[in-house]
Amino acid sequence: MVPRVTTVTVPSPDFLTLRGRRFALTDFGGPGDPVLALHGHFGRGRMYAPLAAALAPERRVIALDQRGHGLTGGGGPFTLDEYVADAAALLWELRLGPVPVVAHSTGAVGAYALAARHPDLVSALVVEDIGAVTDRPVVSHPVLDVSGWPTWAVDREKLRSDIESRGIPDASYFLDSAERDPQTGGWRLLFEPSHMMASQQAMCGDFWDDWLGSSCPALLMRGEHSSLLPPGHAHEMAARRPNTRLREFAGCGHWIHDDAPRPYARAVRSFLSAL
Repeated sequence: MVPRVTTVTVPSPDFLTLRGRRFALTDFGGPGDPVLALHGHFGRGRMYAPLAAALAPERRVIALDQRGHGLTGGGGPFTLDEYVADAAALLWELRLGPVPVVAHSTGAVGAYALAARHPDLVSALVVEDIGAVTDRPVVSHPVLDVSGWPTWAVDREKLRSDIESRGIPDASYFLDSAERDPQTGGWRLLFEPSHMMASQQAMCGDFWDDWLGSSCPALLMRGEHSSLLPPGHAHEMAARRPNTRLREFAGCGHWIHDDAPRPYARAVRSFLSAL
C-alpha cells in the first residue's frame, strides 16, 4: 500500500542550471554538515522535510528534484548514467563533498552508483529499500504501470480519486508531487506518466558492480513487507559489501520513511552520528 505523506512546512525551492538543465532543489538550511538527499520515482526533494527536521541542527539536508520530477525542467534521457551525472554536477556546483547521501528507491541506486563512480564526493550511504538488482527474477513487479494516468483534475480530491480508480489504494504519495495549476485553477501532477514509464524501465537491471564499487560506510534499510527488496537479496547485499549494515523495519513496506518516520529518522541520525 502507498503510505500517506505527512504535511510539513518546507522552504521555497532554489533553482540552478546543471548540465544545461534547470534543476530545483530544497535546501533545508542550518549550520550543520551537508547531506545530499535523493528521492525515488514519482517523488520530489520536499519529501525529506521530516528527516531534515529530525537531523537539525547537526545536519543540513539538501534535496534535489531529479530530472523529470518535481519542479526540475525537461524530460530524459532517464538512465543511471544521467542520474549520477546530475548528482555529481550538483555537488561540484555547490562545492560540497565528500558528503553522506541519503536516498530512497531508485534514487538510492543513483546514490550507490555515485559513490562507486565518484568516491571523492560520497562519504557514506543510506540506502532505503532498493536492491543491487531491480528487475526480474529478484523483483517480481519492477514497474508500476502509470501509462494513461490522469495528470490534471479540477481539484486535488478529484485528482486523488482519478488516480485511485487506477488501482492505487492511497494516492497520497503521488499527490505530494501535485500542485495547483495557475493557468486553469485545477491541480496537476508535476511528472509526466510517459517519462516515469521510460525511467522505470531504464532503471530495471543488475547493478551489482555499482553496489560493490565503493566501500564507504553504508546503512541498508529494508521494509518487512517490501515488494522491491526481498530479504535474501538484502542479506546478500550486506554480506558482500564491506562496511555495510542492514536494518530491517517491521511492519513497513517500500516507503519506510512514511511507514515508520520516527524509527527511520532515529536510524539515520544514529548512523550519521557514528561516522
